[in-house]
Amino acid sequence: MTHAQLVQRAVSWLRSYRCGVVLSEQACVSGEMPDAIGWKRACRSVLVECKTSRADFLADRDKPFRQKPEVGVGSERFYLVVEGLVRAEEVPAGWGLLEIRNRKIEMIRPSAKNFRTAVGFNNEMNLLLASLWRVEIRIEPQTITDFLKWKNRMAEYNRGSLPEGIVAAEQEPNPFLATD
Repeated sequence: MTHAQLVQRAVSWLRSYRCGVVLSEQACVSGEMPDAIGWKRACRSVLVECKTSRADFLADRDKPFRQKPEVGVGSERFYLVVEGLVRAEEVPAGWGLLEIRNRKIEMIRPSAKNFRTAVGFNNEMNLLLASLWRVEIRIEPQTITDFLKWKNRMAEYNRGSLPEGIVAAEQEPNPFLATD
């Protein structure tokens, strides 16, 4: 299974886990780029990191926001892997483990529910603001407010190739991603 396929499955799982807003592979100022993150009511966030190899899983431990979990995003935090890639006891304390077994995602170990700190919350807000900024520059000359009032809410938005003259997200300058 490819990383992109795992991310797609993570997004679907987050929706089934009752997250009303879900983003995938969006950056925040801390340098963290969650594979998938969703928000439930009361601003409860759920992070899912997708790993396709043991090497990738082991390398994840060295990331700055894993070394200092208080700066990371996610009230709950999970790894999503294919069956047998990672043992539950290898997952960091408090992290949950999701496995794809027989084409279904099974929760092997639940996550703690209280990971996010004030710093992590600020990083999540930065991620959301940076994502909204990307939307606003794509719908210009409308504002986000006007866009959100559209009846169809553009359900098919960004499902195909980029329209002529539109720059890919990773090439857009974004002041919300700049460090002070």
